[in-house]
Amino acid sequence: MAERIYLDHAATTPIRQEVLEGMLPFLQGGYGNASSVHMEGRIARRAVEEARRRAARALGADPDEIFFTSGGTESDNWALNSTEGEVVTSCVEHHAVLHTCEALERTGRPVCYLPVDGSGRVSIQSAEEAVSGQTGIVSVMTANNEIGTLEPVRELAQIAHRHHALFHTDAVQAFGHIPVNVEEMNCDLLSLSAHKFGGPKGTGLLYVRRGTRFRRWVQGGEQERRMRAGTENVAGIVGMGLAMELAVRDMEADAAHMRRLRDRLEECILRALPDTLVNGAGAERLPGTLNVSFPGLQGESVLLRLDLAGIAASSGSACTAGSLDPSHVLLAIGRSRREAEASLRLTIGRENTEEEMDRTCSALTEIVPELRSMRA
Repeated sequence: MAERIYLDHAATTPIRQEVLEGMLPFLQGGYGNASSVHMEGRIARRAVEEARRRAARALGADPDEIFFTSGGTESDNWALNSTEGEVVTSCVEHHAVLHTCEALERTGRPVCYLPVDGSGRVSIQSAEEAVSGQTGIVSVMTANNEIGTLEPVRELAQIAHRHHALFHTDAVQAFGHIPVNVEEMNCDLLSLSAHKFGGPKGTGLLYVRRGTRFRRWVQGGEQERRMRAGTENVAGIVGMGLAMELAVRDMEADAAHMRRLRDRLEECILRALPDTLVNGAGAERLPGTLNVSFPGLQGESVLLRLDLAGIAASSGSACTAGSLDPSHVLLAIGRSRREAEASLRLTIGRENTEEEMDRTCSALTEIVPELRSMRA
């Protein structure tokens, strides 16, 4: 029986062996609390601060600008809840941002949702018209988690700063695939999650530019410079620092590899199934993201058949799995409800091979016509 093919790296990535080996000492013998003053505690504290330095170097930041969290969702929540005034965001954000904005609206805080074009890119002109002196924060993701479109974050940050607003970006999907440098991006706040680039689940960070005013997030202790209480997840933090270092080191080669495989798979699918719609086509995309729609079918049906064929993929964001609603991202780029419901997300990782792309294309070439014949 052929080995399974994993094409859901946007949902989570396998932990890298080097990262696991770096974490093991803090999952076994090195169990000290990083807030304790004894030797075991000091060893843990040194490990946390070394990971902070690694994370800072990877982002072009300073260590005191890095705050560890439980993941991207918490970091997004913290960023948006730490500011005052109107929020300007995009209509294609991850639900960690959109649902937070909805919660803020229920408290009376105004939120403006920027539209996107047919490839999922935010309009600079719409941002110019929306951002004003009443805006407290602009929050737009670096790269879309469903279709991979890269957003013009540097230009959006410039617009925000002209109006004395903060700029936050959810870079969860982008880091490790494209350069993410806080100085070049000119952002004030940035969210990451370790499990998207070979690190452990349950660990993330929020970058906060020095001098930015933001609120304490969790009460109860002195951790994270009194801004986020709670005993540090030492092993997770160590793993995140290592994963960030390795992701930056290998990014150029990995991105070229994933882009080559993505293009091979996309071209094969379009040759075999020429009525396939490529969502996000025409825009600069993450190198390993391919989102397609098969008109006339349900994406969930294709997904389940692929799973039976030994191929793991997704019909959209993992955070909306089980939802009956079509993707808000695909509706925002102009797809009909039926086209959005017919979508499949295939996201490639550093471990994938050309042979796996060919097997996946071959499987789709059989599955899609067969499902269509059943609906005829």
